[in-house]
Amino acid sequence: MLKGIDPRISPEMLHALAAMGHGDQLTIVDANYPAHTAGLQTPWGHCLDFAGNSTDALAAILQLVPIDPFDSEHPPVRAMQQVDTPDTLAEPVVQALALVRAQGHDIAMTERFAFYKAAASSFVIIRTQERRFYGNFILRKGVIAP
Repeated sequence: MLKGIDPRISPEMLHALAAMGHGDQLTIVDANYPAHTAGLQTPWGHCLDFAGNSTDALAAILQLVPIDPFDSEHPPVRAMQQVDTPDTLAEPVVQALALVRAQGHDIAMTERFAFYKAAASSFVIIRTQERRFYGNFILRKGVIAP
């Protein structure tokens, strides 16, 4: 255990977050996401597990990882858009908005299959125990100033 770090962030997850460089992205997914398959395609090589819901994982990770706002083509934080009601924000997204906005950013909604494609280029996939639908987020890592 370490002081100031959520105990649900495993040593391997801490290693993965530290190994990420500026511009690398990580994907936090819900329990229904095909995380194992997606994780095999990442540089990390497998998905990592977080014992909590997606917004708990997001909050814990945002304590350690800065968000990168410097790529105008790709939003720094994305969430999966609901298929049947694309203009409605799912409960996990509403909760995540408060966390992300507290850091001065916003969340871009991404169509389901575009989200899968974007997530495939993540450095690591983090699977949560989120049972609410659409608790899926992509973050791009920023820099820590000297």
